[in-house]
Amino acid sequence: MSYVDQVYENVVKKNPAEPEFHQAVKEVLESLRPVIEANEETYRREALLERLVEPDRQFKFRVPWVDDQGQVQVNTGYRVQFNNSIGPYKGGLRLHPSVNLGIIKFLGFEQIFKNSLTGLPIGGGKGGSDFDPKGKSDREVMAFCQSFMTELCKYIGADTDVPAGDIGTGAREIGYMFGQYKKIKSVYEGVLTGKGLSYGGSLARTEATGYGLLYLTEEMLKSNGHDMAGKTVAISGSGNVAIYAAQKAQQMGAKVVTCSDSNGWVYDPEGIDLDALKEIKEVKRARLTEYKNYRPNSEYHEGRGVWTVKCDIALPCATQNELFIEDAEALVANGCIAVAEGANMPTTMDATEYLQKNGVLFAPGKAANAGGVATSALEMSQNSERLSWTFEEVDSKLKNIMVNIFHNLDDAAKRYGKEGDYVAGANIAGFEKVAEAMLAQGVC
Repeated sequence: MSYVDQVYENVVKKNPAEPEFHQAVKEVLESLRPVIEANEETYRREALLERLVEPDRQFKFRVPWVDDQGQVQVNTGYRVQFNNSIGPYKGGLRLHPSVNLGIIKFLGFEQIFKNSLTGLPIGGGKGGSDFDPKGKSDREVMAFCQSFMTELCKYIGADTDVPAGDIGTGAREIGYMFGQYKKIKSVYEGVLTGKGLSYGGSLARTEATGYGLLYLTEEMLKSNGHDMAGKTVAISGSGNVAIYAAQKAQQMGAKVVTCSDSNGWVYDPEGIDLDALKEIKEVKRARLTEYKNYRPNSEYHEGRGVWTVKCDIALPCATQNELFIEDAEALVANGCIAVAEGANMPTTMDATEYLQKNGVLFAPGKAANAGGVATSALEMSQNSERLSWTFEEVDSKLKNIMVNIFHNLDDAAKRYGKEGDYVAGANIAGFEKVAEAMLAQGVC
């Protein structure tokens, strides 16, 4: 049995009932085969892959809090510190009912390579809880966040593990968590990123994942003889990533015609009205059913269907495994030329393979959505220096990072005879740096 197959088999055996983690490991290891086979004797002797797929440590803890009716509620909190060979653990905190240990491990594993790709000194980690902030009052969210941080603070620090936001964790949640950390630890440090501008946050952090997605997509298109201007774009999601991806796409001259939430999706042939979308989602925290009140000529559909719309570029920005094989077939049939992942692993493996086999340019999430964590690392730098950079400075650094990520993964794919396979290129480019650091640091 090959080293790759042996390690993957052991992962499945040791981590039962964690399909998302299995999927992430399989996708990475499969694309790393040529690198691993070229260095198999060393990697086997050093058990490099076994160490790579096993988290350094993982925490699971109870989060009790009191709701507005005086009822005690109990959620489960998680933090997985996966690999710190190139820097402190870095990765978001996801607050969503679907959160479980397997999902946190898949996200933390992906984060190793994503963070490596940025070129910045940050390792891979992830955390969160099955708490759902939707429909909760500010006081209830604060009560949960304070209880969550009371336990989490034992394991994190500015030079140890620096969490950030993710699905369900925005500026409000980060603020409550930071306040509790500061109170318990009696220290003011950059332990969280995505903070408010008045207490150590970075300009452009809110926009970073969506903007970064478009900077990389634009570079991928240019390198393959296409231009963003004039293209029709389908986007899933309506959170932070989707909103600012749509904003940057429009600034580049493209027309964004869709967005979605967990209930349904909107098609606006005239182009999504960003002011309306921001008011619905960021101010009212409402559902997309309200979009027609702003744009009567738009269409609202229950359930799934974003990828049935004719488009040139598809940007899945909602959640994992949201773009299936039948969606990939519809995109190809409708003439889609590029798919870039704004969410983490939103495209299933068979859908990814179908898109690539049919000549669709495909940028995986660990590269395409790395702008968020890259700007989080820039926030860490500003906190360390006690400085604040301008929006233009941060945005310029972000664009350079995303352009470099594309060329690094493009070069890695070419070096191993996989030109145009940006999934393999991203995994190889991210892995090489981590592997070199792990081998240099000995068995630890």
